[in-house]
Amino acid sequence: MSFTVTPPWAYTLQLPQDPRGPGIARSTLRTVLAAHGMQALTAVAELVVSELVTNAYLYSDAPYSLRLGATEAGRLRVSVWDSNPRIPAPLRGAGARRAGDRDERGRGLLLVELCADDFGACSLEGAGGSGEAGKLLWAECAVPPGAADEGVEPAETSVWDRSVPPEPPAP
Repeated sequence: MSFTVTPPWAYTLQLPQDPRGPGIARSTLRTVLAAHGMQALTAVAELVVSELVTNAYLYSDAPYSLRLGATEAGRLRVSVWDSNPRIPAPLRGAGARRAGDRDERGRGLLLVELCADDFGACSLEGAGGSGEAGKLLWAECAVPPGAADEGVEPAETSVWDRSVPPEPPAP
């Protein structure tokens, strides 16, 4: 028996305050992308999920959740909810603070900004009477044109295709 699931589809993963949560989220993402034939997104989506979920783990003190969904064919939306209502500066439109050479933190949301096709955030204050306050951070990634037709493997999908332009050659 064969099943076909077309967009929109969604999966939600509830994660405890546990340092293994981000790894479990990445594993789940890879499984979902493979099941829906969206392997061309694996490298970029895994980086985005890793950054958003790790921030939820580090900056909230309660369980958090990851939602993976297709809004249309070839387009993935990643959403992370956590209980901390503070929206990070880069997602408030303030731009990412450049991390210093010796800083161990401060590059993750810049990577999300560079790699995702779209991203955003919203504050939640007991939406719909659910009592769930906090925030929702989201990012969307689209399969590069022609990638599905060409059978692009995940390792061949470069996150650098949409990042900072290369340095000009030295004279």
